[in-house]
Amino acid sequence: MLGIPTVADRVAQTVAKRYLEPLVEPYFHKDSYGYRPGKSAIQAVGVTRKRCWRYDWVLEFDIKGLFDNINHDLLIRAVRKHTNCKWMLLYIDRWLKAPFQGEDGTLVQREKGTPQGGVISPLLANLVLHYVFDKWIERNYSQVPFCRYADDGVVHCRSEAEALRLRENLEARFGKYNLELHPEKTKIVYCKDDTRRDEYPNTSFDFLGFTFRPRRSKNRWGKYFINFTPAVSNKAAKVMRQKARRWKIHLRSDKSLDDLSRMLDPIIRGWISYYGSFYKSALYPILRHLNRILVRWAMRKFKRFRRHRKRAEYWLGEIAQRQPWLFPHWQMGVRPMAG
Repeated sequence: MLGIPTVADRVAQTVAKRYLEPLVEPYFHKDSYGYRPGKSAIQAVGVTRKRCWRYDWVLEFDIKGLFDNINHDLLIRAVRKHTNCKWMLLYIDRWLKAPFQGEDGTLVQREKGTPQGGVISPLLANLVLHYVFDKWIERNYSQVPFCRYADDGVVHCRSEAEALRLRENLEARFGKYNLELHPEKTKIVYCKDDTRRDEYPNTSFDFLGFTFRPRRSKNRWGKYFINFTPAVSNKAAKVMRQKARRWKIHLRSDKSLDDLSRMLDPIIRGWISYYGSFYKSALYPILRHLNRILVRWAMRKFKRFRRHRKRAEYWLGEIAQRQPWLFPHWQMGVRPMAG
């Protein structure tokens, strides 16, 4: 459940987070990447990519409704392990138990969970999973590397049997603390490539906006081979297309191309920076879609291009050749066709 704190609570939670984070951060596992200073999602994807080359099997898991189901007593015990500050414990206890106010004004009491919109909630969730998952798997499966980003995680196994046992034990471990693995988002995957050619039903998984699966790649000597590697997922691509449609660029005929460049540059640059980090060519269809949106804008803005898509595309292509810095994807070479 998404809970939006009041301004006063947001300020207080920020103060509490700044006090608690330096106390717990040194204890967190190096393979925990979610909502941590100096850690990022792209680092998690990169680490997972390399480990998929070394381990044949992956247990991908997702904790169902983590923020809604965290046990309050467990969380307070975890906080007490790192601080005995009375005001900190008092305020965290109050935030956890503060009731939700519905649209009709009724108050709903909370007996578990931490509001997903709270400033301190990601830190508290990380603290709980540090003891429920990270320390447990380090103690019982020291030979098994993992990567966790908040409630999403990937564990690398050497055999299918090992992955099946781990899944069963993980379900029991989470169940002990009233947490549950998501039945649809948790699965065992075979990392198939040129050297691992066995047939299994699951040979792909999604993690942090990327789909890991066998892909045709080229090595440094120009030879093609099948590599198990990440690229932007279909779901993430769909979200980007939907966002681009919501811009309604074709209706912004009052804007110049320079205006559109200033509006869109930070967003497109962010997409390329993140999703273009691995297997960049998978991002090209989305970038070409952006070009089609610009062509549609030109057709609506200039009378000479109405009902003349090719002319508008050639005009944009010529500008892209002269001024590729206008849009980040033009700098990559993904430009409209020039005549």
